[in-house]
Amino acid sequence: MHLQPTLNNDLIVLRPLRENDFEPLYEVAKDPLIWAQHPCPDRYRKEEYSKFFTDSLKSKGALIIIDKSNDKIIGSTRFKPVKNVENAVEIGWSFLSRNYWGGKYNRSIKMLMMDYAFEFVDDIIFYVGKNNIRSQKAVKKIGGYKITEPQLSYLIKDSTSDWTYRINKKAICK
Repeated sequence: MHLQPTLNNDLIVLRPLRENDFEPLYEVAKDPLIWAQHPCPDRYRKEEYSKFFTDSLKSKGALIIIDKSNDKIIGSTRFKPVKNVENAVEIGWSFLSRNYWGGKYNRSIKMLMMDYAFEFVDDIIFYVGKNNIRSQKAVKKIGGYKITEPQLSYLIKDSTSDWTYRINKKAICK
């Protein structure tokens, strides 16, 4: 699976993150309310955002989110391999301009990514901070469920601050 495809639908374009996206993406990321429930709540600060952006470029899985109606950058997201698991990919590290919250955009982004990923893997994993209620609700809305089964513990990240949600291709395709 190529981790930086260009994908699009009627609402958005996802394309690989580039170095020259720093400033326009920071215009979105500098809103403190985006990060209020996030495990790194000071990511709105330029020095913290800069670390995040550099890590995003190094990941080779980061995608910029563009509103197709006006070509405006509205956020970013990532694909990331799940460590020691060949048939799963993580979708995460996502943030979206508050102007696009509560509507069809997040679902559209995640469905576009999931449709692509399910061509290659059977499981999509989301790691969500325990205090990030907004993201937990969003993952549940697209069919994610919290992993509690011991036989799936290999998918759970070694962290006490995250919940692990799973969407399985077979469950979606029923």
